[in-house]
Amino acid sequence: MLSATDLVVRLGSVTAVDGVTLSVERGEMVALVGPNGAGKTTLVKALAGLVRPASGTIAVEGRLAYVPEGRHLFYDLSVEDNLSLGAWRGRDRNPKRIYEVLPGLAGLARRRAGTLSGGQQQMVAVGRALMADPEILMVDELSLGLAPIVVSDLADHLASLHQRHGLALLLIEQNARLAFDLCSRAYVLENGHIVASGSSAELERSEQVRRAYLGVGSTPSKVRSREGDSSESARRDGSA
Repeated sequence: MLSATDLVVRLGSVTAVDGVTLSVERGEMVALVGPNGAGKTTLVKALAGLVRPASGTIAVEGRLAYVPEGRHLFYDLSVEDNLSLGAWRGRDRNPKRIYEVLPGLAGLARRRAGTLSGGQQQMVAVGRALMADPEILMVDELSLGLAPIVVSDLADHLASLHQRHGLALLLIEQNARLAFDLCSRAYVLENGHIVASGSSAELERSEQVRRAYLGVGSTPSKVRSREGDSSESARRDGSA
C-alpha cells in the first residue's frame, strides 16, 4: 500500500534520509522509531509528497493522510471548522462521521481549537486527517508533550480504527514502547539510515534496541497486541 525504495532526501547540503527502504501493507500497523534528528519527519514528509526526494521511488496505493508533528491546527477556528478543512476533492465536509469514531470531539465542536488541551488537539488533528477518508494514516509523534494516560487513549482510538475499519497506520515515534505496543512491525532509523527492522517483539528483545530506546539493561516486556481487542477503546472518549 505504501512503499519507499532506496529513498534519498537532501535538505540543502545535508543528506537527511539516505537509502531508506520500507513498506506498509494493506491494513498493517507499522512503526518508525528513532531519536531526534534521525530524519523521521523528513522521511514522512517525503512519503506525503511535501518534500522532493533526491533519488529513489515512492509508491502509494489508495488514499493517504498525514498528521504532522505539532498538530498544526487553526487555533482561532472551531473544532468543527478544523475538521471540515480535512475534507478534499469533493468529499463530504460534514464531520458527523468523525464524531462517530472519535466521540470525544462531538462535545467540543463549537470550541476554538486553541482552548483545548494537548490531548484534545491531537485528537482534532487525527480527526482532520480522517476527514479525507484515508486507507493509510501517517501520524508523526503521537505522544509528543502528552501525559501517558492521554497517549494511551489516543493509541486505543487508532487501534480501534484499525480493527473496525481496516485503516493502515505508519506511526513515527520517539516513544519506542508505545510504538512496539501499538504496531506489529517496526523500523529503527538513525542518522538517516534504517539500522534495524522486524516484528516489534523481535526488536524489543534486541539488546541494541533495548539499550538505545528502552533503557540500559531493560527487561523486554510482553508486547501487548491490540488487534481484535477494541472493547477498551469503546469505553474511552479521548477527551483527556
